[in-house]
Amino acid sequence: MKFSLYFSIVLLTIVATLGSLAIGRYTLVWDDLPRNLHVILVLRLPRILLALMVGAALAASGTVYQSLFRNPLVSPDILGISSGACLGAAIAILSPINHPLFVSLCAFSFGTLAVFVSYQMATLGNGHPVMMLVMSGIVVSSFFSALLSFVKYVADPFQKLPRIIFWIMGGLSDATLEDVYLAAPLVVSGLLVMLALRRNLNVISLGDEEATALGVPVRTMRIIFIGCSTAIVGATISITGVIAWVGLIVPHLSRILVGPNHTHSLPFSMLLGAVFLVIIDTLARTISTQEIPIGILTSLLGAPFFAYLLLWKRDKGWGQW
Repeated sequence: MKFSLYFSIVLLTIVATLGSLAIGRYTLVWDDLPRNLHVILVLRLPRILLALMVGAALAASGTVYQSLFRNPLVSPDILGISSGACLGAAIAILSPINHPLFVSLCAFSFGTLAVFVSYQMATLGNGHPVMMLVMSGIVVSSFFSALLSFVKYVADPFQKLPRIIFWIMGGLSDATLEDVYLAAPLVVSGLLVMLALRRNLNVISLGDEEATALGVPVRTMRIIFIGCSTAIVGATISITGVIAWVGLIVPHLSRILVGPNHTHSLPFSMLLGAVFLVIIDTLARTISTQEIPIGILTSLLGAPFFAYLLLWKRDKGWGQW
């Protein structure tokens, strides 16, 4: 059963990728090879590769966080990485250095800083480690969001503010192969570490005391998983902006299809997140004459779907985490 599901999701990923290469605003003219190559290699391939990476990164991070925090409502921005990245990008856009790489660097740096501050705050308290992390993340997210509001308030309303708002909505329209090369090392290495250690998530999800009794170094594993999640999410959203709901709903779908065992659910979630975002990105650039920011579409689809999950799970409980 699981083999057929893996085969199906891999096949769907291939079909979605090829379909996304062929579909778009620019019609491929088969007797004009140079133009076709330009459209495919320069315009479509980079954003498809980036969509695959971003979808896999967000889905994997959501799966890991929902297990670490033993909470089905947790998403990759629980420790403030999204609000930190938005603040960093807004500051970079407001600065006189007008370069996309500088925006990405600031977004990644501030997102990482937010997670670091959240973790350090959690270690200073005497409460339960998981609860302290959640509360620290809420505090840091709120603080960084307030700073972001101030930056938007002082920004030029005709030039800078629209750029800030558009970046926050998330999108792949400006994707280049350089962006792929920039994000790939962190994303690939982070995902590989997660996959190699995924069996520990099954034990950690039982609780800290049970995991420690079974010989799992909970604190070390938590630091590794949070560090990897921060790296892969920070590397992707620093380029694409905030893309909501992927890290929340895809892990649920994965667990419904292959079960809660992270040996299967984590790699399946990565594949499902990748193909999901490729399909959404294809819709974002084809269903309207003007491209729709991908963050809007993921929210429009994610919110009703999650509402359905809430109703479906009402009498079943949320299952094992």
